[in-house]
Amino acid sequence: MPFTALHPELGLLDSTLPGLGHDLKWGQVHKVHPRVLLTCPDCSWGLHPKVSRYGVRFFCHDRNRPESCELLNESWEHHMLKLEMAGAIREAGWFAALEVPAEDGSWRADVMASSADGSRRMAWEAQLSPITLDDIATRTDRYAEEGIRVCWVHPGARPPQWISAVPAVRVRAPQERDQPWVVDDGLAGFVYRSGRWEFQEEPLERFVRWALEEQLVPVEVLPRYRRVYRVVDGEQRRFRRDQWWTSRRSIADQDKHEAMRQRQEAARAEREARQKEQEEAAERRRQELEEQERARKAEETERRRLQREEEARVRLEEAQRRWAEEDARRERERVEREARLAREQAEREEQERQDLETARAWWCRLSPQQQTELFAAVAEYAWRESSVRVEVPEKPMMWPQYARGVPIHVADKRRTLYGIVRPCPGLVAACPTLAEELVLARSAHEARELAAVLPQGQGRIVHLDLPEHEQLTMC
Repeated sequence: MPFTALHPELGLLDSTLPGLGHDLKWGQVHKVHPRVLLTCPDCSWGLHPKVSRYGVRFFCHDRNRPESCELLNESWEHHMLKLEMAGAIREAGWFAALEVPAEDGSWRADVMASSADGSRRMAWEAQLSPITLDDIATRTDRYAEEGIRVCWVHPGARPPQWISAVPAVRVRAPQERDQPWVVDDGLAGFVYRSGRWEFQEEPLERFVRWALEEQLVPVEVLPRYRRVYRVVDGEQRRFRRDQWWTSRRSIADQDKHEAMRQRQEAARAEREARQKEQEEAAERRRQELEEQERARKAEETERRRLQREEEARVRLEEAQRRWAEEDARRERERVEREARLAREQAEREEQERQDLETARAWWCRLSPQQQTELFAAVAEYAWRESSVRVEVPEKPMMWPQYARGVPIHVADKRRTLYGIVRPCPGLVAACPTLAEELVLARSAHEARELAAVLPQGQGRIVHLDLPEHEQLTMC
């Protein structure tokens, strides 16, 4: 859907210009017979004039057109944006030509703006389709090589990836026919007070006039100011922009603010350096004082160490004296204790000898036959009175803790003590535990002897009512 066509005699026709650029009426090429042979400037295919339902004049390819034609593949939105840019350029007093190719074919401008004296040119590119950063930068450089300024215009809902890589803006199409196109992104002003860039919106026509007259120029944003905020759908969002279209005043304000910031940073760095120097001086003084304090403490520590050593020497001598006295005392006590233990041992041995003689005299009252009768009577008594069987020892043993009596045990696994047989009355006083046991005597006479020496009311004494001794048996 091109707006230009090649006339076989007049050359390039522009449907957006009055007289098609050659004082030629639209009716002289539109729906005339015979048909004017018009061709496409890009693919040289046949074209015929048409008018859209909105009254827009354009040229249309004939049937079987080549699919590779760049002008053929442009969308309606693309064409409308080109018309809008061309109209804005002409309103600014510049000449606007659509679909202008380079002489060597290295570029084709959607709209080429030329000043009235022809000394300045500026290309306006409507870029809707995706393009890489390298490609758009290369195309921009081609224009720059020929001294042509350029502005890339994107009508999409979101900013393209290259919005700040090249001189570019994003525009918003009008909702109503009588409303203007608006530059929505890519145009900003620098607010010195806050030290940041802020998005600005302007009608496309005004932006085009300012850009042509270089009242707005593309500027590289300093690294500190590339972050910019904007409210989108009621929510504040953060963007990054490396390049803006802006006024020279905003450029000066950015440079002024950066210079001010650098002065502040330099002043802050100087203050920090002075503060650091003061802190280092204070630290050196603190270290000196600490060193002096350490020396004083070391001297005091050495003095106290010598004092402690002297006190320790005195204490050691005193302790050694006490230790010697203590050793002498312990030696005396040891000698006395050993003498006492020897006496006590001798006394115990003498007591045991006397106890043993007393016990032997007690037991020697019974003949072997009487002893056998005694233990048989004990077994019979235990079975008759307690229904238990007791172990009768083959060789009765006299136990000192039971007043040299013979302990009798129940014949079970636990060997429960049943009673003490015939303890010696003369030894009962030295055996207090005997009062808790069953004491078995041979006769009533022996029972009375034992009762006389047991504590009153304690001890259970049972006599087996065996005959009295016939005679004393010599052991």
